[in-house]
Amino acid sequence: MRIGWPDHTRRPSAGRVLAVLSAVPALALAGWLLAGLPLLLLGWFRPVAVLPLGLLAAVLLCRYGLRRLPETVEATAWQTGAVIAVVLASAVFNGLLGSEQLIIRRDPATYAQYAVWLAEHGSLPIPYQEAAFGGPDPALRFDSMGFYDHGGAIVPQFMPGPPMIQALGHWLGGLPGLLLVPALLGAMAVLVLSGVVARLVGARWAPLAALVFAVSLPVLYTSRTTFSEMPSLIMLFGGLALLHDARVRLRSGITGLGYLPPVPSGERPGLIRSAQSVRAVAGADLAGLVFGLAVLVRIDGLRDVLPVLAYAGLLIALRRIGGREDGRLGVPLLCGLALGTGLGLAAAYFLTRPYLNYLSGSVRPLLAVCGAVLLLTLLAAVLAPRLAAPLRRAARIRWLPEVAAGLVVLAVVAFAARPWLQTVTRLPVTPEDVLNAGFIERTQQSNGLPVDRYRLYYEESLYWVIWYLGVPVVVLATLAAALLTRRLVRRRGFGWLLPLAVVGWTTAATLLLPSITPDHPWASRRLVPVVLPGLILLAVWGLRWVREKARRVGYGQAAQNGLVAVGAVLLLVPPVITSAGTAFTPVERGERAAVEALCAAIPSRASVLIVERVTGDRLTQVVRGTCGVPTARVAFRQNADIPDPSDVTRLVGRVHSTGRVPVLLAVRADQLAPYGEPVQVMSLRARQDERSLVDPPNGTWSMAVDAWMAVPAGSQAP
Repeated sequence: MRIGWPDHTRRPSAGRVLAVLSAVPALALAGWLLAGLPLLLLGWFRPVAVLPLGLLAAVLLCRYGLRRLPETVEATAWQTGAVIAVVLASAVFNGLLGSEQLIIRRDPATYAQYAVWLAEHGSLPIPYQEAAFGGPDPALRFDSMGFYDHGGAIVPQFMPGPPMIQALGHWLGGLPGLLLVPALLGAMAVLVLSGVVARLVGARWAPLAALVFAVSLPVLYTSRTTFSEMPSLIMLFGGLALLHDARVRLRSGITGLGYLPPVPSGERPGLIRSAQSVRAVAGADLAGLVFGLAVLVRIDGLRDVLPVLAYAGLLIALRRIGGREDGRLGVPLLCGLALGTGLGLAAAYFLTRPYLNYLSGSVRPLLAVCGAVLLLTLLAAVLAPRLAAPLRRAARIRWLPEVAAGLVVLAVVAFAARPWLQTVTRLPVTPEDVLNAGFIERTQQSNGLPVDRYRLYYEESLYWVIWYLGVPVVVLATLAAALLTRRLVRRRGFGWLLPLAVVGWTTAATLLLPSITPDHPWASRRLVPVVLPGLILLAVWGLRWVREKARRVGYGQAAQNGLVAVGAVLLLVPPVITSAGTAFTPVERGERAAVEALCAAIPSRASVLIVERVTGDRLTQVVRGTCGVPTARVAFRQNADIPDPSDVTRLVGRVHSTGRVPVLLAVRADQLAPYGEPVQVMSLRARQDERSLVDPPNGTWSMAVDAWMAVPAGSQAP
């Protein structure tokens, strides 16, 4: 660490470039979401309003969050350049091989259609457009997969944060622009993780961490289509980077030592030091805001930011007992966290309430846990002066650090032994559970496994991590977590407390209960926001510790470099091997062209009635949103795939009465033949992701999507 003021220079150092670049994604996304959410709630999420306000908010947050940033990272030009090269390679590679999931079969297409609706209409909920079908009718259904019927309108599933981000791509480039957003978000995630590694471990380790992360299969998977995991990672690890920078600002402003910026001409060092202390408080506020906005991206963000809440309470308690100067950051961190989380919860309540109802079995306990943590945090802050002495005495117990480190290792061993101790199952209690159980049964049959439709395979969750990162990463990460825990109990390495808490808490919670359909690579997305980047962060710290240990016992520079080279290979090779089977095979390509052809085939002034179950699930919102045509499904009886013909005939007549053209869609020609001449309007043949339950995916499966259209007799299709 350099002491005092650095020399004046016109050009920013490589370390400052890396520090600033890696903090920009989180601040930019936070600004965009801050500006966009109120406009969406008001029904004005339109380019004319969101683009200038969102860009202005992003610029302001970046300016005030990064202005005169102390040199929080020491890096060479080679190290910064290597990180940037990995980031750019990730963006190009995933952009070229990206998916085109627009036909709704699983979550990515739901996000994409959600984003399309926001980009083209700027408001929620989605109206029924009953007038286009002659008014209300008991046989009309407007809901579909991923889009709930709620309160007389259609409400999309999921939190609105990701579609608000993806809508920008649609505004700039239509569907192709929308489909490029995931690759850009994936590259930003690589950059943010590199910045955290550079801050906490050292810049020389950032390119290795970036490369291991970028080549892992779950990262490739979620960087190629419209998921929520990448923006969630950006917010969580961006918050860690911003809080670290706030701590460095505070230290620089108080002591005058460390990484201080150059003194502008005519300004005194004392004024700069005072300004750094003020900016440290603002930086903690921004860090809390970024953490909190993770809830706007994923409802699971509530769980992920719980350690931040407890950490803010700890800082407040330290401030009250006159402890570390970091205590000054507690209140602003808590205020920022409350604002960001409050916005996320408001969006969930007003925009996605049916989704909350669907997740009530997990959201209500999570809210109860959040309330308990908040209460305990406030009590600890209030009682801090009384608790300080007993806690100091407990910390002096000589064996406590070793016990804490041992518990970390024991937890990992327990997860490793879990398959021999437990088989996780779940009995279906909702219609969605029944569908999920049927899906698992069919997947087991495809994989040649014993059929048990109630099995969830969650006991294998640690082995999922090993599939994608390898044993060396898990071993080094466990070593690092144990050593860092021991240091923290010894009251050393305070800067690692929050990163270790976030990574440890979320990793344990995710591995214990992934809460996802267990086929891969689908289930691997659960590991992306925290588990994989967190373990990589710890693993490179563990590799650095091994190198320093070798130096302390007397090994020369050449031996140390050789040890690092071997370690880098061990970290990099396993994820490369796992990813090789699918990394160069794009999936679900051709969907954009297929959807555009479908839209072109629909006559003007059409009202589309979908008269078959699977087509209704897949294409209702596609036709309504992407094609811009009023669309409804004709209700069918339970255990049936097509509706009663009398309902179809009646609804066709009602559409005729409005002066519009009734158009019918189904998956097969014979399902339309009673009503008109069928014409095939979609015949997609593509590859889709493998569905593997007990092995890492190493290939893709074929996929077919067909759709036929008929215009009933007596209708004119201009």
